[in-house]
Amino acid sequence: MGILDGNPKDEPLHYGEIYEIWVFSLKAKGCISAYRAYQYHVGDKELRKTIGEIIDQSELEVTECDEILTHNGIVPTPKLPERPEVKLEEIPVGVRFTDQEIAAMVAADISLGLVSCSAIMGNSIREDVGALFAKYHATKAAQGFKVLKMIKQKGWLIPPPLQVKRPDKEA
Repeated sequence: MGILDGNPKDEPLHYGEIYEIWVFSLKAKGCISAYRAYQYHVGDKELRKTIGEIIDQSELEVTECDEILTHNGIVPTPKLPERPEVKLEEIPVGVRFTDQEIAAMVAADISLGLVSCSAIMGNSIREDVGALFAKYHATKAAQGFKVLKMIKQKGWLIPPPLQVKRPDKEA
């Protein structure tokens, strides 16, 4: 029998796993708060629904990460306070985020979430932790494709410079 090859849930977390799970939970809580604010700014129904789905996923991630931390004697970060509800028409035009801006911020957050999940998977020695973040990674990848498709369909994509004409090759 090797070192740490019993039931993964009975194995101790190493300090890197503790830190990464704790920070991931903190970031997810921040995303929940920010995305609830974005929902008040969004005019597009499809984008609002997608943001709601991302909030639901983030709440699941918080629950599962905080459960691991608590099970291992680590106090998770507190949840942020609920935001008061506001109607889109009540937000002054000069401070309101546009749907295009929100979609771009959400896409960037998903991209960072993918990188974070990959790093945690790579640093984990507990199989259950690696598998959990592999699940999150797959979910975020699917969310990213959905948001990208939406951004393209709605004409919100601002592409980087495209190579339309390639330089002639010298013989």
